[in-house]
This record gives sequence, structure tokens and C-alpha cells, in this order.
Amino acid sequence: MTEIFRDGLGILQPYPILQALLVIVVFVLLASLVDRMLSGIVRRITARTTTRLDDQLVAILHRPVFMSVAAMGLVLATYRLKLTPELQGTTIDIVQSILIVIWLLCGLRLAKLFVAAMSRNERHFKFVQPSTQPLLSNAVAVILLIAGVYSILIAWDINVTGLVASAGIVGLALSFAAQDTLSNLFAGMAILADRPYSIGDYIILDSGERGEVSHIGLRSTRLLTRDDVEISIPNGVMGSAKIINEAGGPTDRYRVRISVGVAYGSDIDQVMAVLLAVANEHSKVQTIPEPRVRFREFGDSSVKFELLCWIERPADRGFVLHEMNCDIYKRFNADKIVIPFPQRDLHIKEMPR
Repeated sequence: MTEIFRDGLGILQPYPILQALLVIVVFVLLASLVDRMLSGIVRRITARTTTRLDDQLVAILHRPVFMSVAAMGLVLATYRLKLTPELQGTTIDIVQSILIVIWLLCGLRLAKLFVAAMSRNERHFKFVQPSTQPLLSNAVAVILLIAGVYSILIAWDINVTGLVASAGIVGLALSFAAQDTLSNLFAGMAILADRPYSIGDYIILDSGERGEVSHIGLRSTRLLTRDDVEISIPNGVMGSAKIINEAGGPTDRYRVRISVGVAYGSDIDQVMAVLLAVANEHSKVQTIPEPRVRFREFGDSSVKFELLCWIERPADRGFVLHEMNCDIYKRFNADKIVIPFPQRDLHIKEMPR
């Protein structure tokens, strides 16, 4: 093929326009061949996958690869036409700019494709979530756009030193003006990457707020309290706060603790049996792990016990405590178990007259 191409150029030596057309035709055919070879390689690499990623990659890379090889032929064809240096340089700059725009659009589509693929694989890419996917896609798009504009300016031999310096000054001014916003933004990214809590978890802040996490955004986190009041907390505060996650750990179970004191002289075996019976008979108390009772201490006015049992969700804590406290009080009254109250003896002495 190379010899045929050279012979054709030799025959068409007196006709530069026909030489240029021959170069363009050959490179268009070469572009089709390279496009088919690349499509086959991509399909072989992704043949073991069950997704449509290979088809999407081929569809995205098809046009840029074809246009790149064809553009090489167009550039070489300009040398056959023996154009003036200014016209030839302008033509090459235009071709380069078109290729940069084509590959920029290709990069944007590839970035969107890979971000979507990472969001579907939460096991390996925990940071890419539905709430962070738009941010990551936009960040990649901005980086690609800046790189594309920079490449076009370089292709046209435009000095970008002043533009870079101006952009740095503007960025510095914006960073000072939006300091709090940027602080919340970076804290939100850290929360989404570290995941100290997730949507649906019940958390308690060091300031006392307790509620279910209803939304994790880039600027703030929202808690829905048991009063159906939504609290919006800036991520800068959440990032530096001490957070107790009641739904954390290997499971979502939550342990309920009920402290109760009985009078001295009570039958402690009977007390423990009553407490265990109350826990085992409640519908929301789990049997594994089984409820247990602990003798905690000898108090000033009572013997103190603690009933420990597990429930399925932290959201049920208040309701379960209410029902079990009512049951314990009724059982103690029925079984004549006394719950004492603090008593003080007051001794009055008469002063001699």
C-alpha cells in the first residue's frame, strides 16, 4: 500500500490539488481501518463484563479517533498545495482547534460515563454517591473545559501568562469572599467520603440535638427530630462536632437500658424474674441477644437494678421505654415490690434554757 501511494504521488506530481485529494482519501481509509481495529480491541478487553460499557466506549471513541487520523491527512495535504506560510499555519491551527473541541466533547462524555459507573459500584467508590455524582461530574467538566481552552490558546500561539495570573487573583479573592461556603463544601466532601453516618441513621450531636439523618448535602446535613422538626446544620459544624451514631456498628440494633430501684429487703430473685418477664413479653424486644438484668449497686435508699434489652430500630426507643416502664410499675404493684423514695430522719434537739 505504501508503494502504491508513492507511485500515485509520483504520477500526480504535476497536479498538487490531485495529490492533496489522494492524501486525504488514503487517510480517510486509514482512519476507517484504525477505527475498526480500536473497536475490536475495546470489545475484547470488555468482553468478560456483563455491562454495556464496551458499546458505550466504542460509540464515544468512534468519531474522535476517525477524525484525528483524517485530520492528519488534511494537514499533510496542505503541504502538497504549497500554500503560503501564513495560510498554512492558519489552516493547521484551525484543524488543531477542531480536534481539541472534538476530544473535549469526547472527554466530557467519558467522564460522565465513568462517574455513573463508579456510582453504581458503592463498594469500591464510596465517595461517588447520588448526592456527590453531580459535583464530581461538574468538577471534571470544569477541569476539561479549562484544559481545552488552554490547549486552543497554545495552538494559536497566544501568551496565556497574563490570563493565568488574572485567574489566580480572581480565585484568591473569591476564596476569601466565600470562606464559610468553601469550608462547608470541603467538610461535606469529607463527610461523604468518610461516611460517619448515613441517611436514615439516628445521631446525637454534642449540643444535644437528636434525630434521623434525612439529607446529606454538600453544604449542610439535615436532621428530622421526633417532633417532625427538621434541623439544618452546616457541614462545617458537623465536621468538628462529636457525633453519637445510634445506628452505627455492625447492625442497626439499639440497646435499651431501664434503671429501677427496689426497697431493701425485697426478694432480688423475684425482682429479676419480673424484669425479664416484662422484656420477654414485649413485641419489639429481640430475643437474640436475650434480655438480661444486672444488679448495679446498693443505693442510699434502694437496691438498684438495670434491665438491658435490644430493639430493632433506635427510632422505637421512646415508645418501648414508655411501655416497659408502665409494665414494670404495674407488675411491681401486683407483686408487692416496693419502689422506695428517698427518706430523711430529722432529729430536733432542745437547747437548754
